[in-house]
Amino acid sequence: AAQETLTALLPILDDFDRAKKSAETGAESFSEGVNLVYQKLFTTLEYKGLKAMESTGVDFDPEYHEAITDIPSPSEDMKGKVIDTIEKGYTLNDKIIRYAKVVVAK
Repeated sequence: AAQETLTALLPILDDFDRAKKSAETGAESFSEGVNLVYQKLFTTLEYKGLKAMESTGVDFDPEYHEAITDIPSPSEDMKGKVIDTIEKGYTLNDKIIRYAKVVVAK
């Protein structure tokens, strides 16, 4: 039941994450109140066992990542690595509940 609840809340967390990134690039003002709501939601979900997976810059692993597309590698050492994370992956108590959707360098 907890997994279903947290999975249902993930799109909300994604929207907050996108708004936060947009504000960091100066595209819009991100109010302190919305930032507090984001932090509270994220902290609550973490307390319940939810953890975001770090994907960008690591080796592509189909056990954790879903490749949305691949692009030519900008350098030889980046081949087979995740270049960008389109949608974060999450674990709940160390069990994957959503794979990270990523762009991979080929």
